[in-house]
Formats: sequence, structure tokens, C-alpha cells
Amino acid sequence: MHALDDIAAEHEALLQFLYLAPVGIVQTTPDGTIGMINPLSAQLLMPLATDGNLVNLFDALDPVAPELRAMVAGFTAASGAVCDGHRVQLTAGIPGREDPRFLSVSLVKLDAERFMAVLSDITLVMRREQQLKQSEAWFNAILTGVSDYALVTLDEVGRIERWNASIGRVTGLRRQEVERQPFSILSRPDETPAERIDDRLREADANGWSLEDGWYRRADETRFWGSTMIAPLHDPVAPGESAPPGGSERRYALIVRDITDKRDAAEDLRRAAVTDHLTGIANRRAFFDAAARELERWRRAPRPLSLLLIDADHFKNVNDRHGHPTGDAVLRAIATTLSGTAREIDVVARLGGEEFVVLLPSTDVAGAAAVAERIRAAIAAIAVESNGTLVRCTVSIGISTMGRDVTGLDALIERADEALYVAKAAGRNRVKVHGACMAPAVG
Repeated sequence: MHALDDIAAEHEALLQFLYLAPVGIVQTTPDGTIGMINPLSAQLLMPLATDGNLVNLFDALDPVAPELRAMVAGFTAASGAVCDGHRVQLTAGIPGREDPRFLSVSLVKLDAERFMAVLSDITLVMRREQQLKQSEAWFNAILTGVSDYALVTLDEVGRIERWNASIGRVTGLRRQEVERQPFSILSRPDETPAERIDDRLREADANGWSLEDGWYRRADETRFWGSTMIAPLHDPVAPGESAPPGGSERRYALIVRDITDKRDAAEDLRRAAVTDHLTGIANRRAFFDAAARELERWRRAPRPLSLLLIDADHFKNVNDRHGHPTGDAVLRAIATTLSGTAREIDVVARLGGEEFVVLLPSTDVAGAAAVAERIRAAIAAIAVESNGTLVRCTVSIGISTMGRDVTGLDALIERADEALYVAKAAGRNRVKVHGACMAPAVG
């Protein structure tokens, strides 16, 4: 009898520990049904529960982390860690008003019928990591070898003031090709709007530097993976000022580093964090990071900014009729088509399930509608082979455009979602713009 009492006491102590633990703890079945949840987990997850009920962990997290369900389904070991510290972006945030929120999820398989999830709010950690990345990039730029960087000065609108030997060494470009040209001449000037050049300069004014990695070109048309940092050479500029105090002109230092040899290792780590596991395009977290930057730029200097929300039509029928492997192949084909249509400055991502998004900087509603129609037609023309059968799929697309009456990224997505709903109600395989003929067709 005493032994049973001791076991009961230990069990009670364990439950008390779980409920008072400084992290969220959830015990579930393999399909995500919640058996036990402590108060902190409920607090973290409740904003995701649209109906106010927390019954299934994977259902609650599906809008922000649909990959977790697939991770559990694909974990075949008898027990062990399914994922450790998997990062999930909960909210987009509104630049200038609130930061995005992040959640860390660790999943452990206890046995065939039980999984344990540990949840932590890591918003502050993510903010500090971003600050550390900026600092590391700064020191790397200072400490990099003399042979693999170029340093030039820019004028107030981002034009290269004069050629020097370092630019020639890294790019092979000659004096007459570089001087008085916008610094985009080093990358893809045809895909770099003037607004993007101004964005980099304003970011340098606001933050002390602007950092960006990407492909850059050499004179022989080969390319290298480079890291650029722009830093102001003038005194700090207060918001709203058009010139530095004292009347002197704005000038900037531009450092271009050839980091091709470091790209593979760095890219593998980066892609693991920001790439959708199924399609290879950006994941939800990467999209919200990039979109938050674009909205911050829009608030500094408003210009056209549009968003496409794309949903595969009747996708459940594809899975039910042809199987999930075929459904996965269809999603990959859609992602490939989106990537092939996008410019380098566009953001293409999978939000989850059969839903995709494309953010189009420097694109007005007419331009966005033209891009959306090209996407719709291209996807309607492709077919995926499945056991000797060609499987076709169409998409419906909703479009929204940033404006003064749009409060943030969530509102921009919500408007596109409303237009997407109208496109589906009107028969699918079509494009609809928010606010333009939103009533669905009848008959």
C-alpha cells in the first residue's frame, strides 16, 4: 500500500513540475491529439486556435508550421528526437510598431503512442541573433583578405564615384564601364529598380550599414557570389532630413566581397532554415522575414508593392485520386513554375499545404495582374506523370496592393485571400484583384 502511495506521490510531483515548467510541454498521440498540456503551452498556442479549442497540436500549428505533421509521420524509429529547436514564425509583425514573434518547437517520440513537444518563445533570441549577424558581417568585411574585396565610394544617389584597382581586380570591369554608374552595374541592373538602390542607401542611413548577399557579375559575364556592405561616410541623418547636417552631400562606402568559396557551406546552413522541405523554394519563415523588410522600405519611401496569393485548385482530389507522392510532385511543379516566372528581387514562398505566395516589389496592380496571368497560364499548361497518367492542375490567384489603408503584412495577405476566395467562387483557374470586381460571377 505504501508503495502505491509513493508512486502516486511521485506522479503528482511530476505533474506539478510539468505544469510549472518554464517551457511549454505538450503530450500528444501520433496524429497530434493532445493528452496533456501545461498552462504555458496553452498560452503560446491559444492565438493559433481559431475556434478557441486546443484539441490537436498539429492542427493548431498547421497554419504556421505544416511541416511538423510530416516530420512525425516520416519518423520511423521506435523512439528519439524528431526535431530539436525547430523555429516557427507565429506573426508577421508590423514594421515600426511591433516585431514578429517566433516559437521554438522540439518533438520527441516516447513510444509508439506518445510524443512530447517542448515549446519556447524565442522572439528575443531571434532579435539578438539578427544583431549578431550584422556585427559578424561588419567584422568579416574588415578582416577579409585583401585579394577578394573591392572598396569604392558612392555619391548621394548610389553612383560609383570613381573606378579603382580593387573593382578591376574583383570584377574585371573597366573605368568607363563603372564610373558615374549606379552600383547595380555590378549585379543585375535590368532587375534592380532605382527604388531598390535608394532602399539600400536609406537602410545604411538608418542602421549604420546595409548588408546583402547575391550574385554579381564580372566583365567576362561569369558571376560570383558576393556580399555587399554599404556604410555612410557622412554624419547620421535624422528621419525626414534630405541632406546631412551642415549642408554636405551624402556619400557612402561600398564594400563588395567575393565569398564564392564560402557560399556552399553558408548556403547549406541558410537553406536549411529558410527553405520549404518539399518544394525547395522559400518557406513561411523566410517569406515573413523578407516581406517585413519590404514593408519597412515601403514605409520609408512608398512605391508600388503587390502580393499574389496562389492556391492549387481541387488539390485534395489530386491526393485522393493519385496519391500523395503525385500530389507532392504537383506542388514541386507549381513551385518550379513560380520560381521561373519571378525576378531576382521577388519573394516566392510556400505558405503551407497547397498555398503559395509571391511578393512583387516595385510592381503596381496592373503589373501584378500581368504576372499572375502568366503564372496561371503556365501552370495550367504543365502536367505531372503518375503511373502512366498525365495529371494536370490549375491555380486560383488573389492579388492585393500595399496602400496607406493597409495596416501591415497580415492585412495585405488578408486582402489577397479575400480576392482568392472570389476567384475560387467564380469557377477557379482565374485571377482576381482585391477591390476590382470582387463579386463572384453568377451562373
